[in-house]
Amino acid sequence: GLTKFVMKVSLLDYGAGNVRSVRNAILANGAEIEDITEPSQILESNVIIFPGVGSFGTAMEVLKSKGFDEPLKEYLKQDRPFLGICLGMQTLFDTSDEFSDGNSIPGLGVIPGKVVKFDESKMAVPHIGWNGRILHKTSPVMEHVGNEEVYFVHSYYAVASEENKDWILSTTTYSGQSFISSVHKGNIVATQFHPEKSGKVGLDVLKGFLNAVEAKTLQKVSSIEVDSLAETKLVKRVVVALDVRSNDHGDLVVTKGDQYDVRENHKEGVVQGRGGVRNLGKPVELAARYYREGADEIAFLNITSFRQGVIEDMPMLQVLEQASKTIFVPLTVGGGIRKYSDEKSGKTYSALEVAARYFRAGADKVSMGSDAVHAAEGYKKSGGVKTGETSIEMISNVYGVQAVVVSIDPKRVYVVSPDDVQNKEHVVVKLDDGDTGPNGEGYCWYQCTVKGGREARDI
Repeated sequence: GLTKFVMKVSLLDYGAGNVRSVRNAILANGAEIEDITEPSQILESNVIIFPGVGSFGTAMEVLKSKGFDEPLKEYLKQDRPFLGICLGMQTLFDTSDEFSDGNSIPGLGVIPGKVVKFDESKMAVPHIGWNGRILHKTSPVMEHVGNEEVYFVHSYYAVASEENKDWILSTTTYSGQSFISSVHKGNIVATQFHPEKSGKVGLDVLKGFLNAVEAKTLQKVSSIEVDSLAETKLVKRVVVALDVRSNDHGDLVVTKGDQYDVRENHKEGVVQGRGGVRNLGKPVELAARYYREGADEIAFLNITSFRQGVIEDMPMLQVLEQASKTIFVPLTVGGGIRKYSDEKSGKTYSALEVAARYFRAGADKVSMGSDAVHAAEGYKKSGGVKTGETSIEMISNVYGVQAVVVSIDPKRVYVVSPDDVQNKEHVVVKLDDGDTGPNGEGYCWYQCTVKGGREARDI
């Protein structure tokens, strides 16, 4: 019988951030992957996918140091099938203004124009979330998608101009600022958004690209009229947070606490003694179900992490690896991302090393709890001096600010009157009639807790 031709995609992964999802999205579309590890492989490739995460400067340095930049420029000059993602699109331009000292960094120089930072005085940076696209051309890459939103996360954008308008496949607007959200000319395609994080729409963009490469129809692009007043907007998102912990048999389960108590109690018919850990299902299966039902982002919060360090916490890494095979939206993981010492081996792991393991396993973001509270306390105590030593700063410096989120467990402190609060920095709120404290207190302030809600702090 005939064997079906399987397309082999050459992946240019220079080791920044989470490209596991890109791999899984390529595999989900039925293609095989060959990793580019030597410069000589570039010109031998039939199709290259270049996902970039991190900073423009670092990406260009790594391409140069590995000797990839010259063969890649040659490959692109020959107009051969290429898909760049996020930074993989930005590096195609002439320059980036990433350095604050006014010097610009040269890119691959395939597309005329430059990459600049969003204006922080006018909008929240980075641009993060699900936004639309205004099409400037018809393209086989977009053949299977309508006008659904796609997932963006970036602080810099490519500026549309007369010189590069023949490259523009789509533009997007963020807080009134228009930017290039995808390009397509000849056999070269790139997106500012993340197809591997945009659910079914994203997988279908990838499918359109791979099918067109296979059918040799990638160049069939034609311009369409664009409404100059058209705008896109970020849409509301549904983020699912799953509390994960091990039960008495050592299996990871999704649970829900009643004031942090995750064991079944008299409400569920436990007559005496401690009930078992409430088991709402297996993390990977439950997350996959939420994804199929339309969740835009999934967070796994590991609420057992304070008992043991993450390096022993292999089950959580496996949860991420498995989840990223079938879930193509951003994944966040939290719980125990901090510096800790392993008693057995005597080794100390920094919060950055712990986070790096999670990113490699498939996380897009890490969520900081207790560490964030301690960092805020230190920041206030020093009068607003950043040390660069906190886990928030260290992880942000390497993986970008979008890779760190903070999740705080708040606890109400009830008071009869705002005057009863000693620390005048606390924001005291008036409670609704049906929502007063146990002794009828009409006000409260919210304090941060650490260690899974077991310790309260004066902040």
